[in-house]
Amino acid sequence: MTMHTQDEAELKKLRWRCRRGMKELDQLLERWLDRAWRQSPTQEREVFLRLLDSEDDRLWRWFLGYETPDDVEIAALVERIRSLPV
Repeated sequence: MTMHTQDEAELKKLRWRCRRGMKELDQLLERWLDRAWRQSPTQEREVFLRLLDSEDDRLWRWFLGYETPDDVEIAALVERIRSLPV
């Protein structure tokens, strides 16, 4: 399996994990995946994976700015995702 094929398989799995059943969350997470995943360092990718482990209602409150994650790395990534142009 080539490196490109492995990357595409990983992206396909991540795209599925980004599907939250709430269109707005799906769009936010997929936008970051499409625009930033490939260029992101390993540490930021790991933070994104931790973010995906969060519950949908918590994600929604973070992205709307009603709450701030306790984890400073996740909080920084949430802000980065929120700031991506539509």
